[in-house]
Amino acid sequence: MTPASEIARAVRAQETTAAAVTEAALAAIAARNPALNAFTTITANRARAEAAAVDVATAEGRDPGPLAGVPVAVKNLFDLAGIVTVAGSKIDRERAPASADAFLVHRLHEAGAVMCGALNMDEYAYGFMTENAHDGACHNPHDLSRIAGGSAAAVAGGLVPIALGSDTNGSIRVPASLCGIWGVKPTYGRLSRGGSTMFAASFDHLGPFARTLDDLALVYDVLQGRDPGDPAQAWHGFAPVLPGLDGGISGLRIAVAAGYFSTNGHPESFAAVALAAATLGVGTQVTLPDAALGRAAAFLITMCEGANLHMVDLRTRAADFDPGTRDRFLAGALLPAHWLSQAQRMRQAYREGVARVFEDVDVILAPATPFCATLVGQQSVTIDGAETPVRPNLGIFTQPISCIGLPVVCAPIAEPARAGTPRGMPIGIQIIAAPWREDLCFRVARALEAAGTCAAPPLVGDFA
Repeated sequence: MTPASEIARAVRAQETTAAAVTEAALAAIAARNPALNAFTTITANRARAEAAAVDVATAEGRDPGPLAGVPVAVKNLFDLAGIVTVAGSKIDRERAPASADAFLVHRLHEAGAVMCGALNMDEYAYGFMTENAHDGACHNPHDLSRIAGGSAAAVAGGLVPIALGSDTNGSIRVPASLCGIWGVKPTYGRLSRGGSTMFAASFDHLGPFARTLDDLALVYDVLQGRDPGDPAQAWHGFAPVLPGLDGGISGLRIAVAAGYFSTNGHPESFAAVALAAATLGVGTQVTLPDAALGRAAAFLITMCEGANLHMVDLRTRAADFDPGTRDRFLAGALLPAHWLSQAQRMRQAYREGVARVFEDVDVILAPATPFCATLVGQQSVTIDGAETPVRPNLGIFTQPISCIGLPVVCAPIAEPARAGTPRGMPIGIQIIAAPWREDLCFRVARALEAAGTCAAPPLVGDFA
């Protein structure tokens, strides 16, 4: 798959047409999606119409936008005008089609992108594995027997160069790590969530996936914009990262997360962080105080907020939920109020403790996932001799970061075998900064990319 930045350059220079790029993308989706099950809806007519509009603009000498002719797709919790927003559920299929695009979808459209469809996901975004009870499991393009998120699989599998996802407790960073691509979870409140289906409103973030860091920076900049319709957006003005991407890391105080972030994972998770730290010459370690309690608070609050959003359907249509989703929502609905109150107090104390850590460092490196992609249907893994459930523990390193809304770039290890991953399966790391400092995450990511440590690893087999 040609990078988005190169596609846009070629379309703008009239070296190719958006129509030709779109037909190639639709052909790739038709050929590869049956094996991946990444797309749940393909919007071929819309894609062709948008491509035609881009080509008219270039022919008339008008600027078609920074994503001119770039094929894109979005997790199926984003509103697409004329399409039912199912959010991975059975129940929402009965709703009327969306009357307008989500805010971020509109941003993509205004930038000249071509919308190719909606992507598979866990029901109501409650999970990391995309083993959807209604649409079937999504498969990892590096090994079709293993799990992957729909948005990440679409990008890693070469169906589209850019996709949008959501991240409540790690659903951008975990799939990016499992599929070996780049992802960014912005600061909570940075990007609008208008026109998307919420899971847990005080945790939900939206953001992009890409196969290259340049593409990630390009689309992240495009997505920024003020949305008066999103009460959770904290508008700080445009803060583009692409112009400063090559600003270097001289003077940056970078550390490795120790303590909580150095246990409860397979060796390759920690080896990936060690590779990045060695590349950057980082020897400093820091501890995020009470990270385990922060994660516990995240569990309780997301369960409660998610249950509240779906209470009516839980009472009247419980049988229409995925049982795994339903049971966790029901547990959230039954939690005592004082547990939620205590969790919120813990969340605030944890936020304040981490803020003090960032008084002494600028960027923190941490694992993204505790292990590589597991088999579809696999329920547990062995960690330190103990059987550990897969589903709740994939987010063990991402949940403490989501809990307090910090910006993170998930960076893929270019040669996973150097980290000792089984069968060379992908794995990534988290590059974490203080609120509103996405620019620092991107600059450190660029240093790792320039050194050859981080990049999307090549695919093998049918998807090479």
